Amino acid sequence: MKILLLEDDMILQEIIEEFLVENGYTVESYFDGEKALDAISDSRYDMLLLDVNVPNINGFEILSYLRDIGNTTPAIYITSLSGIDDLKKGFDLGADDYLKKPFELEELQARIEHSVKIHRLQEEIEFDGMKFIPKAHQIVLGDKVIEMRQKEAQVLEYFVKNTGKIISCDEIIENVWNDEHVPTHATIRTYIKNLRKMFTKEYFDNIKGEGYRFNIL
Repeated sequence: MKILLLEDDMILQEIIEEFLVENGYTVESYFDGEKALDAISDSRYDMLLLDVNVPNINGFEILSYLRDIGNTTPAIYITSLSGIDDLKKGFDLGADDYLKKPFELEELQARIEHSVKIHRLQEEIEFDGMKFIPKAHQIVLGDKVIEMRQKEAQVLEYFVKNTGKIISCDEIIENVWNDEHVPTHATIRTYIKNLRKMFTKEYFDNIKGEGYRFNIL
């Protein structure tokens, strides 16, 4: 998970970055709002941790701009500003959370995990006029909602995210089942057969001897 940290207190920045890296996160830190905004424009982040009072472009202005251009990256303010007006402004701009300094590092981690979990539950993948919501196990096409089982949704998500690539049954098992009970190739073929029945178009090509390829027509 990749995090952008904007904090102009260099000691606090170092403390937060060290803690997050020790807990498995990748962190890029900035003390200047303009440089942070440039980085966000050039790279993809899973989470933004934003102080408000920083040089050049403040944290409120950064998030306001990002939300205006459709950037929905989860964002948490970490700031000494504690007034209700500042709190309200942060949420009105589209912040996911607001953490007042000083705070416990474990609390910051808990808020990051909660925010990411909420966003992943709401994640939508659009293809061919449909909305696929993996965590809800649903495909929405106009007023029609197609329900599926959890594993069917996970298999479809892997195919959609690897559109055009030939994927073997072994690759699906390795990436979808992880350390769980390993299914047979016949089971994988059944999942794909069930997914095919959900659509009026044929998205799955059977590549003999190699696997399947998901194509968006």
